[in-house]
Amino acid sequence: MSKEAPHMGEAARKLVTFAEYIAFEENIETKHEYRNGEIVAMPEKTLKHALIAVYVSVSLGNQLEGQRCITFGSQVRFRVLATGLATYPDVSIVYDKLERDPEHQDTLTNPTVLVEVLSPSTEAYDRGDKFHDYKQIPSLKEYVLVSSERRRIEVFRRQEDGSWHYHDTMERGVAELASIGCKLDLDEVYRNPLEESA
Repeated sequence: MSKEAPHMGEAARKLVTFAEYIAFEENIETKHEYRNGEIVAMPEKTLKHALIAVYVSVSLGNQLEGQRCITFGSQVRFRVLATGLATYPDVSIVYDKLERDPEHQDTLTNPTVLVEVLSPSTEAYDRGDKFHDYKQIPSLKEYVLVSSERRRIEVFRRQEDGSWHYHDTMERGVAELASIGCKLDLDEVYRNPLEESA
């Protein structure tokens, strides 16, 4: 029998340690976040969500080929050391070296760019509490939100004074990720060659 995440609707929630969360994750197939001492199931992704994430990952990976960086998909866990949040971004870029969580060597802590593909069930969280946590990562230079409902890419870029500059690209055009010298063309991110050839 497979394990299940603790029921989050209980009146009295039992908080778990990060080590207990890791042990839980290692014995279950689905992914979960570690948030405020609780294990929270991550929602299942639609095919459209997955396709957009793949195109973003491939585009950035191709543009960064030959550089001292790695592009990861949603299989890799990151932890915000300042807040404890552990989660699986849809796409992430790490430059120069991999910094690993002191409690778990397969969990990384130093992304340069994080990308989340928005869905109706996660958009408020990705824009709100999750972004608040992500801001606490010293290495993070850009946070990218890619809509799965319409053609839109939003880029939040950290400035030298610690503030965040916002750039919104809708319908057509190119979103620039200045921190890594890359661009995301909306026509490429939102294409579906199988539908186009049908």
